[in-house]
Amino acid sequence: MTAALIAQNTYREATRDRVLAGMVVAGIALLVVTQIAAPLALGEGTRLTVDLGLSGISMIGLLVVLLVGTSLVAKELERRTIYNLLSRPIGRSSYLVGKWAGLSAALWTVAVVLGVALGCALALRGAHGRMVAVAEATYLAGLELSVVSALAVLFSSLSTPVLSALYTFALYLVGQWSYDLRELAANYPEPLAGLMRGAANVAPNLPLFNMRSLAAAGQPTSPLHLTIATGYALVYVSCVLCLATAAFESKDFK
Repeated sequence: MTAALIAQNTYREATRDRVLAGMVVAGIALLVVTQIAAPLALGEGTRLTVDLGLSGISMIGLLVVLLVGTSLVAKELERRTIYNLLSRPIGRSSYLVGKWAGLSAALWTVAVVLGVALGCALALRGAHGRMVAVAEATYLAGLELSVVSALAVLFSSLSTPVLSALYTFALYLVGQWSYDLRELAANYPEPLAGLMRGAANVAPNLPLFNMRSLAAAGQPTSPLHLTIATGYALVYVSCVLCLATAAFESKDFK
């Protein structure tokens, strides 16, 4: 129950942040601009709307993680409220899990709001047949943001907000290019090739959550893909939070 209370407070704090509201407004504005520019897309206005709308969900969610999520623990340290929290019978693992859950809930709220806005834009264009694919792509984008938020909580518990943002963004990029890194490693000698493969294996497999191309074509993904992506996200988040807890337990706040 303690983790749930921390998650509730974190969610409330995140949703009250002006950055979050600004990002949501920016996402909706992007959809409006897309509709204005649709006549210039040579008959591909619907595909453009879906592609940019889903890209906006991922990019705006990433910005929220970098601007809000990477300073979650640092803010508590700066305000010295973490000392009051941890002086009570609250485990550090519960504290971190609550922080991740609250941040993830805020990111899911952003994803759902922008996904609904994208659905409304498609309805106005008469593209009702793409709704299922867009809903699935929005769900996968939410899973991706949950994974990235776990990394943000890990680095936030270990370093300063600026360094946490840099580390999180770096792993995000490596995760996006993980397949390319494995292919590129074949062209380099050891130990550089092993280092590249190791980085690709440690970073999250973010292409697993990307179905923008399918959604833009109006093709839903398979239930197996959704199941694998969900299971992978749960396992990866669990491993990252366990690592964060182990590091956070050894941290001295005195």
